[in-house]
Amino acid sequence: MPTNKAFTAPVAQPSMVTGGLTSQPIGHYEFCKTHESECSIRSTNTSGARLTEHGWQVVRQVNLQVNEQIRPMTDQQAFGRNEYWAYPVTVGDCEDYVLLKRRDLMEAGIKPTDLLITVVRKPDGEGHAVLTLRTTDGDFILDNLNDEVRPWYATAYTYLKRQAENDTGRWVTIENGRDVLVGALR
Repeated sequence: MPTNKAFTAPVAQPSMVTGGLTSQPIGHYEFCKTHESECSIRSTNTSGARLTEHGWQVVRQVNLQVNEQIRPMTDQQAFGRNEYWAYPVTVGDCEDYVLLKRRDLMEAGIKPTDLLITVVRKPDGEGHAVLTLRTTDGDFILDNLNDEVRPWYATAYTYLKRQAENDTGRWVTIENGRDVLVGALR
């Protein structure tokens, strides 16, 4: 959609503040046994992706496309197990959406260390997984429950933990998961 204005990336400051190492979700642990190469990526460049207008269009398109392509279904319904992380074909639960979006965005050229699986708690207390896109403009969330890519703090979630930005096989706590300075964002 052409415009006469110069492109400005969305702004999502402040970014998440991460803490120390924490436990890896069991589903991710099992996933890593069969997808070792995805769980052993290390990086010293942790500055976040610098996205162009085209890059933002790709991110939004992948989020919407996967949300429309996959039908929600629990692991129990799909696989007869409580927790099973897999690339979905037609059905999946929240972490399956995340895995597919992550893979599609990596294929589009975004570094895996800028696409971090993140565990949150929904307002109703239920656990949920989303994909955090780390950019030079802040952290953004791709979510199967929302077609809009939003700044992480603009969601109703409490952020618990995510993959470490320097090692995709490790997980870290999120220190400011709900205590963002709301007054600073107005």
